[in-house]
Amino acid sequence: MDDLVVAAHDAATALRDLFPPTPLQRNEYLSQRHGADIYLKREDLSPVRSYKIRGAFNAMRKVLAQQPDRRVFVCASAGNHAQGVAFACRHFGVQGVIFMPVTTPQQKIGKTRSFGEGHVEIRLIGDYFDQSLAAAQAFCAQSGGVFLSPFDDPDVIRGQASVAVEIEAQLGRLPDLVVLPVGGGGLSAGVTGYLRAAGVDGFRYVEPAGGASLRAALAAGEPVTLPKVDSFVDGAAVARIGDGPLKLLADVAPAHVLAVPEDRLCITMLDMLNTEGVVLEPAGALAIDALADLGDSLRGLTVVCVASGGNFDFERLPEVKERALRHGGLKKYFLLRLPQRPGALRDFLEILGPDDDIARFEYLKKSARNFGTVLIGIETTAPENFQRLYTAMDAAGFAWRDITLDETLAGFLV
Repeated sequence: MDDLVVAAHDAATALRDLFPPTPLQRNEYLSQRHGADIYLKREDLSPVRSYKIRGAFNAMRKVLAQQPDRRVFVCASAGNHAQGVAFACRHFGVQGVIFMPVTTPQQKIGKTRSFGEGHVEIRLIGDYFDQSLAAAQAFCAQSGGVFLSPFDDPDVIRGQASVAVEIEAQLGRLPDLVVLPVGGGGLSAGVTGYLRAAGVDGFRYVEPAGGASLRAALAAGEPVTLPKVDSFVDGAAVARIGDGPLKLLADVAPAHVLAVPEDRLCITMLDMLNTEGVVLEPAGALAIDALADLGDSLRGLTVVCVASGGNFDFERLPEVKERALRHGGLKKYFLLRLPQRPGALRDFLEILGPDDDIARFEYLKKSARNFGTVLIGIETTAPENFQRLYTAMDAAGFAWRDITLDETLAGFLV
């Protein structure tokens, strides 16, 4: 552990050649809401808008210190790690070969290329990350390039631990509680290792519900590959936590690992954007969202939440709004059976309340029948309005089905 502390300080010092410490800001809005002193460690304000630059830079400089003739570095990533590697390649004047899935948004490809400024080659291979990863590792074996893991590498973990070095210096005292997002585990392992050695004993770890690899590993006593991962929280949706990070997190109490529903996370993202003007990617909002689950246990504490990244593509904003409305019970989708007679639609419209708004309407009738089916989406201002609508539809004799949570039907029709 002492080695990690020394290495983290060394990494933090070296990083000053690239950028100043990211801000540690007390957030008045969150502090008042939770009755605590809530600080945000703003990794979304790093040069690549995430903490990933720290680990990539530290691992690359360590390799070059020992093997200065190594000129090619390789990684597989669809996002933040790729951008951190590209930035580090430009800084050190080396070449990077970055493998990305073919499905990677052009915005992320463009940003990675921009950060590399001629020092990176991007290869789009495979529909999924695992295929890109296999291609990157095969290329390394053939070319002799250096593979840079996004999280399962000691020097990457030590680089991410520089976040904790800055927290300690900026806060001027030790926090009572540190809330950390978890994906592959490099950030959470590095920060935990450093701050534990400094005397902090309060930690909470936050994973997306559709990618709870730390919780699964703690239950099994070893890394577990999840059979299915929800990719919405792309910065933390990892099927298997790294072996190295798990060694540093092996004694974490399972009760201290929280799983955040992806749809609820959208509410937090919108709240921080609309209220605080803070743009966070899904993974960057994990620690903040988990405060709701910690409830009264936060009162009177000094709490640091690591906002791990802000690489949010605003083309995703409609999806985020949609998921937030659904989770908040403010939007639902129905299949409504309407009799084929004049005035049937008007009868339905008349039972809507003053705050009910039709957000989607699609007539699905495909043949001459006595009844036709309508796909209808309703937005309202309070969840309890839907109970009134259910009662009114039943009283009026309408046949209806709520498909909001039916993944198959909603995914196909909506």
